[in-house]
Amino acid sequence: MSSPRELPEHIKAQLRSAGRETDTGGQAWKGRNLGEGTSHTHAFPQDDGATPAVLAEALDRFERGEIPEESIVDALAEVRLFVPVVAEVSQSQITDDGLVADKEADMALVSIEAPDGRKALPVFTSVDALSAWHDSARPVAADSRKVALSAVEDDNQLLVVNPGGDITFVVRRPALWAIAKGHRWRPSYSDPDVMTALEDCAKPDPQISSVGMFPGRGVGSRDRAGRMLPGGGPGPELSIELSVVRGLNQEELDRVVGAFQRNFSQHSLLAERVDSADIRIRPAG
Repeated sequence: MSSPRELPEHIKAQLRSAGRETDTGGQAWKGRNLGEGTSHTHAFPQDDGATPAVLAEALDRFERGEIPEESIVDALAEVRLFVPVVAEVSQSQITDDGLVADKEADMALVSIEAPDGRKALPVFTSVDALSAWHDSARPVAADSRKVALSAVEDDNQLLVVNPGGDITFVVRRPALWAIAKGHRWRPSYSDPDVMTALEDCAKPDPQISSVGMFPGRGVGSRDRAGRMLPGGGPGPELSIELSVVRGLNQEELDRVVGAFQRNFSQHSLLAERVDSADIRIRPAG
């Protein structure tokens, strides 16, 4: 049940003011020299490039299973992150010897592909983590809210924190939007408003006795050692259970599920707060 979502109006408004002539830190690309040193120093001159202390502590506790995934999203809010940029040839020419020579190069944000094919922006908590992932990328520092706005502007559905590291944490779309808005995020599977909305979707169909929700199979992630972590996965993060009256044949079951999915897809709150979901059916009683 994953599909592209229309951006909320408040996100659209902030993007209109963000422009496309700057990096995620709000610094103009024009006239920038990214060839010497690390490009994060202009915006954060006192920054040593290490993972911010509040985020490092949260990641340690998350790895030990002491805090849920929303605590990591809380810790990501308003901290400095690094976005990788790489040189991208914008103009080239053929020399007299028939060789291709680069004439101009622009700096471009890097995007990666999530397991379900969606576009994701990789971000890093430290310079070392970024360099270990891509040794030719340059780190551009920005606070997390600007990073989130930049990700949305570039049609990224996810943030991937420290890909290839000991812990890789995926910030799913609703959490990404929450960071961009400066709001706290609550996972859909524990959100009472989501539960109410699901009940509204099921209410028109007399064949549905009740609806329940649980964490989906894609909520968790694994660290580099293969240990399961209580969040940070790419989804689906919500599992919906429909209890239906007994005795329905397959055609009738397909109709029930199809009608529920249509109601789900048209519900504005669910569109904003649920990233991806799956549905399971069980007999009522």
